[in-house]
Amino acid sequence: MERTTCCVVGGGPAGMVLGLLLARAGVEVTVLEKHGDFLRDFRGDTVHPSTLTLLDELGLAERFAALPQRHVRTVQLPIGPGRSLFTVGDIGSLPGKYNYVAMVPQWDLLNLLADEGEREPSFRLRMNTEATSFLMERGRVMGVRYRTEDGSVGELRATLTVACDGRGSLARRLPELGLREFPCPMDAWWLRLPRHEGDPRGLVGNAGDRFLTAMIDRGEYWQCAVLIPKGTDAARRAAGLDPFMAEFAEIAPWLADRTHALRSWDEVKLLDVRMDRLRRWHRPGLLCIGDAAHAMSPVFGIGINLAVEDAVAAARILAGPLGKGTVGLREVREVQRRRWPTAAGTQALQRIAHARLIEPLLAGRIPPGGGARAVRVLNAVPWLKRVPAYFLAYGAQRERPPAAALRRSGIGA
Repeated sequence: MERTTCCVVGGGPAGMVLGLLLARAGVEVTVLEKHGDFLRDFRGDTVHPSTLTLLDELGLAERFAALPQRHVRTVQLPIGPGRSLFTVGDIGSLPGKYNYVAMVPQWDLLNLLADEGEREPSFRLRMNTEATSFLMERGRVMGVRYRTEDGSVGELRATLTVACDGRGSLARRLPELGLREFPCPMDAWWLRLPRHEGDPRGLVGNAGDRFLTAMIDRGEYWQCAVLIPKGTDAARRAAGLDPFMAEFAEIAPWLADRTHALRSWDEVKLLDVRMDRLRRWHRPGLLCIGDAAHAMSPVFGIGINLAVEDAVAAARILAGPLGKGTVGLREVREVQRRRWPTAAGTQALQRIAHARLIEPLLAGRIPPGGGARAVRVLNAVPWLKRVPAYFLAYGAQRERPPAAALRRSGIGA
């Protein structure tokens, strides 16, 4: 019979941040990750200023800065009859040391966190280990059953189990947590296109006939998300790759020389966009955070930011009680009370964007390149560009890690 104080299910950003913070605070923690590595393409690769600040506070700023990365400081959209690119969000204008979004392959960030966690005697990361069910005793979650890559099975008992395993979380099978789903008008394609000198910089948006794009400057290439009407993937693929790329080049003429960059649809990955939220993020012995508690729309691109902030808040609230062995339902409820308004409020804004912008654009009811009035307002009141920039950078609420986890000189002194 194996035992740990805190079992973290899922080695994504939320799980790895939570595991490291708790271990830094002296809590025995075991992170279970079902894959053998973190190498999965087209994951969220955005590291926001709030997370950059956290890494600095943890003494990891220099190691993170050594990773290959690109800095994004502006959000540009094609606005007006000529569809000229206009900066609607200027992260670079925000005060502070980290006034940019760092574009870093997520596996590099997770490997950094894993390596730092291994330096802590109370931290253990178990790869190729999938949680298959919960251990239940008298209505309380007492840990998990697991299966390893070679088919071996076992049980890991824990004082607290934290589900950080995304929107397919094992915890979502528990009906008492009450999953609430919201309609989404779109799915997303992920693809890469070459980037040339002279291309725009930063985060660039484009709108075409029934599709929207967000193009992230990755230096040598563009990481592109293309939003299409929900359920139209098969029909649009059947229409052919060349017509799609020709239309893409029509809305972004500077891409005209790259219409044959994609060789087949195999290079275009489909993401089934969903947005939902658990009514309860907890039950005795169990807590859900990140996408396990609230799967976000890709609108605003802050899902990872919210997941990491969930982990920071959970670590701050739970580290003391876990260290004393006194964690109970009151403490896990406090995590939901702290983080629920931010998750629910962000999803409410995303639903407004779905209804008033994305759905009409994808239905062809709003002409691409509209928004001349927005240009006039932003030109008249330039500081308004800081509002979307701040929301993208920090979200609606900033969290502080437990003091025992901090390492930077002067922090916590």
